[in-house]
Amino acid sequence: MAVIKPSTDLRNKYGEISDFCNTHQEPVFITRNGRDDLVVLSNAEYERLAGRFELSRLLDEGMADVRAGRTRPTKEAFSSLEERLGLADL
Repeated sequence: MAVIKPSTDLRNKYGEISDFCNTHQEPVFITRNGRDDLVVLSNAEYERLAGRFELSRLLDEGMADVRAGRTRPTKEAFSSLEERLGLADL
């Protein structure tokens, strides 16, 4: 359920908002003059969302490579990785 607070609460009840975000891993929506203005997240939740966004971007990039035919055989790709990581002799 969305938590919506006026901007004065951000100033006057920062600790309460911070505790809520860190405990529940949920955003708090801040309004200014009755209108949407900010979304406050814990740092951990922000990092999680940013990681998901980055993963999605990388998957989209990979799918674009597949559609454009920029691929190579699996054996070749793994051999190249093993060489770069020094695992070829194991």
